[in-house]
Amino acid sequence: MSMYFHLRAVPPAALRNSATWQQKLFEDDWDTVRRRLDRHREEILDKHYLDHQLLYACTPPHHTEEGPWALVVLGGRPVLHPEPDRAPFLMLTAAQVTRVAAFLMGADFDALWQPVRDKLLPRYGGPDAEPEVHGAFAAAHRDLTAFYHRTAEYGDAVVKWVVT
Repeated sequence: MSMYFHLRAVPPAALRNSATWQQKLFEDDWDTVRRRLDRHREEILDKHYLDHQLLYACTPPHHTEEGPWALVVLGGRPVLHPEPDRAPFLMLTAAQVTRVAAFLMGADFDALWQPVRDKLLPRYGGPDAEPEVHGAFAAAHRDLTAFYHRTAEYGDAVVKWVVT
């Protein structure tokens, strides 16, 4: 079974504080979502999304300090899934999205990478694999930066969920 962490942009007027609505948001095919929300922006991280969280927060994923760096991947207000064994949805307001976008746009990827490289490299093949691992994380950083930047330009919120 594959596991992905999905982030979807949602116009604030369309956003619902309902787990049922949010689940439908992630179950619908992309064309249906695009029609319902008038525009479609999505970012997807693979099962290693916790490593991306480590990259931004420089702490274990359950660190609670608020700040744009903590909101990039796992941050947001939880909306509990009706099935207790499923991950909650996470919602970022448009204002939070704007702060995250500003953080990412001003972040130096190598400054983010250096404090966590020794923690991440053993998980991906060790020091010999650093060029590939660094490149993969840098590409994901560029994608997340573009996603949040575009979402902030539209003034949209973000809903996140671990989809299996």
